[in-house]
Amino acid sequence: MEKYIDGFVIPLSKGKLDEYKRIAERAGAIWKEHGALEYWECLGDDLDVANMISFKKAAGTGEGETVVFSWIVFESREHRDKVNAAVMADPRIKEIMEQASEPFDCKRMVYGGFRKLIEM
Repeated sequence: MEKYIDGFVIPLSKGKLDEYKRIAERAGAIWKEHGALEYWECLGDDLDVANMISFKKAAGTGEGETVVFSWIVFESREHRDKVNAAVMADPRIKEIMEQASEPFDCKRMVYGGFRKLIEM
């Protein structure tokens, strides 16, 4: 089956990293419970590479911000749609969204769905 990946790039205040991590751990467990194959949240570390557009620039980070690079792997696009619908209907996600003080600005998040090109 053709795997499908949802990808995210999120500018995040370094001061909100702990809050973001708590939310991401809870959300990741819910995505996995509903069928996601993998759930990754990665924190920017080596982001200033000469002669390339950095993730910080691409994400539009400001002073005191870093980048979170995340992806979720699914069996297929159809599977992604089914899992995401189940996650969004899960009352625990609604609770997380209501209780969280929004550690990042959703309007600044970069998101897209990707078909697998190569897997090794």
